[in-house]
Amino acid sequence: MTYHGSCHCGKVACEVECEIGEVVSCNCSICRRKGHLLTFVPLDKFKLETPREDLGDYLFNKHHIHHHFCLACGCSPFALGSDGKGNEMAAVNVRCLDGVDIESLQIRHVDGRSL
Repeated sequence: MTYHGSCHCGKVACEVECEIGEVVSCNCSICRRKGHLLTFVPLDKFKLETPREDLGDYLFNKHHIHHHFCLACGCSPFALGSDGKGNEMAAVNVRCLDGVDIESLQIRHVDGRSL
């Protein structure tokens, strides 16, 4: 299924091709504060519809994940990085995707704080 997503003001937009079943709720310092619910997709299933210069980029901890956000409204619809095997991935905040029934999702809690 193809989903369209955006930040609050719509300046940062993306398209994601995926099946959303289980999502991740991580308790690391950034995910906990922002309330992310994440699904992970290979980078070729993620399409940024926004010029890169419209994105803020925040790196912390090991500086492996680019946490992108809108420079206008501050909303964080996705992050870019790679999985443990080096495959480029997008971590998409499903709360920013249109047409997703958050209440119907199965949520897996991950202890990112201890990693």
